[in-house]
Amino acid sequence: MPDELDYDDDLPSEPLPKVSSVRLREPLDLIVMVKSEGMRLDQYVLLHLGADFSRSEVQRAIEAGLVLVNGKAVTKPSYKVRRNDRLHVEMPEPAHAIPVPEDIPLDILYQDDWLAVVNKPYDMVVHPAKGNWSGTLVNALQWHFREHLSTDNGPMRAGIVHRLDKDTSGVILIAKDDLTHRELAMQFETRQVFKEYVAITQGELPRDSDYIEGAIKMHPHDRLRMIVSNDLDAKPALSYYEVLERFRGFSLVKVQPRTGRTHQIRVHLLHVGCPVLADKLYSGRSQLRLTDITSSQKGVTNPEDVLIHRQALHAYRLRFRHPRTGQWIEAEAPFPPDMRRTLEALRQYRSIR
Repeated sequence: MPDELDYDDDLPSEPLPKVSSVRLREPLDLIVMVKSEGMRLDQYVLLHLGADFSRSEVQRAIEAGLVLVNGKAVTKPSYKVRRNDRLHVEMPEPAHAIPVPEDIPLDILYQDDWLAVVNKPYDMVVHPAKGNWSGTLVNALQWHFREHLSTDNGPMRAGIVHRLDKDTSGVILIAKDDLTHRELAMQFETRQVFKEYVAITQGELPRDSDYIEGAIKMHPHDRLRMIVSNDLDAKPALSYYEVLERFRGFSLVKVQPRTGRTHQIRVHLLHVGCPVLADKLYSGRSQLRLTDITSSQKGVTNPEDVLIHRQALHAYRLRFRHPRTGQWIEAEAPFPPDMRRTLEALRQYRSIR
């Protein structure tokens, strides 16, 4: 998927199936809705795959029988999809060299012989993909842990058990061997991992604590965005939240997602009218400046200072059972400087006390 659509807020990376000894992406299952009826098969598949693949690559996959329509291979890219067609798509990984180890500093919160917990900085893609073949977390992991990384997902995702959006900072879990990887992935799949995020929202949530329940699917016209929908192909999603601090026009909120859908927290907070602050994709603004929160220049040394220029979302805490020792491990990633700076400014200029 493209970096902007990137990853589920916490989707487990499962072992990928093989076809003709070529390692594949996770299979994609789709149901054609009435609004897409009549679209060419290659166009429809490409719309849902994102930017990792070109149209010619999708066409070759279709011709190779990797796209099933209602359980049967359709080898003509020009096939016109029909309402309620069920598609099963298995695409080869984008061809590229094995990630090169890069000496990128890592904030390692915990590690032992079987796993590690890392505080991922914002603006870091988790694994190499089209347009981001270097500077990723996997490149850094290859340097720090060398051959001590799980390989279930292939070299492009070595060690990656679950994933975070590019501009979401915070706790991410790394497996050093395949058995540990599989057992951790099963904990994610069966919802035995406790995940806690902290976000600054644009807008004030009406209740101090509540849950947001809304199925999520890809936007019908924008493949970078997700939406809450009642369509049959939307996946159930549930998030609990608690307001930690209120400001005039903003909120600091703790969110516990019970499912792991793409952009779940960001989409759910938008759904209740309080998008994540500086989330370009969902809030309409890509940054917050000091002048955006104060009408007076008094005490403002540099009114053009940018407080934050990425989505104000941080994976704060992760709790899981160690698959080898059976002990519970809890890791916390401290607030990143840009979110701390934003909170300090909100307390100074937008306090409701």
